[in-house]
Amino acid sequence: MFDTVVVATDGSESVKRAIDVALDLADRFDAEVHALSVVDASEVDASPQQLRDELRTALETTADAALATVEERADEDTEITTAVREGRPAAEICEYAREIDADLVATGTRGRHGENRLLLGSVAERIVRTSPAPVLSVRQLDPMAGDEADGAPVR
Repeated sequence: MFDTVVVATDGSESVKRAIDVALDLADRFDAEVHALSVVDASEVDASPQQLRDELRTALETTADAALATVEERADEDTEITTAVREGRPAAEICEYAREIDADLVATGTRGRHGENRLLLGSVAERIVRTSPAPVLSVRQLDPMAGDEADGAPVR
């Protein structure tokens, strides 16, 4: 059913559960795993000219660390293809999924910019609306809100 799974990551805490769920799903279907991180070009462009190179380098370092986290969380026998892109995150993720003919795109519901949206982060929402493949959006469980690993209802 799933031959190719894309795991979109920005290195945030909220994406770690999405990584685990996507890796488990890929393992169950013996699917290829592609981990993708996008350097947000709008962040670079919005910074002062004299800081852009430093910011781009810092964001690329963060993207590399995010991809390393995916590799660390995977079983040792799972091969993961990694990629870093620069651009608008949702557009780049969807374009990558199109290029590799992905069967599924997995993402967290909120990224590095926090809870600026009620249910889904703006990037996750855009991916859900524009992805060429089905999207698995995984929210991080919050033990303080009554969520437990056993699936207890949200209060």
